[in-house]
Amino acid sequence: MEEPLHLGLGATAEIQPQFTGDMAWYEAYAARTESDGKEGRLVAMHRFTASWDTWEVHPEGAEVVLCVAGEMTLIQEIDGKERRIILQSGEYAVNQPGVWHTADIAVPATGVFITAGAGTEVRPR
Repeated sequence: MEEPLHLGLGATAEIQPQFTGDMAWYEAYAARTESDGKEGRLVAMHRFTASWDTWEVHPEGAEVVLCVAGEMTLIQEIDGKERRIILQSGEYAVNQPGVWHTADIAVPATGVFITAGAGTEVRPR
């Protein structure tokens, strides 16, 4: 999915510009959709061939992670402890608001992410 979707207020679905993966894309997305506040959702699909090199957290809402191909290990940091969830094709997990998370990728995997992106933070892994 090169062009993610934004699900907004009033049950809207708006196609977004092509995803570039850099912070400038996310900043522009936030500016375009800020009027939806924490109720807006970014829907994106990404293919991974390597483990993530960052942690992220979404303080304003839950994120759904759906593995649609391959296998990924979602790692959540809860109360200072890591929780590992192995997701295979067709399985999902939820990152609750405020839970730092990352992923290990041992074989190529594709995931669909439905993210409450307002206030998202990133830190190195």
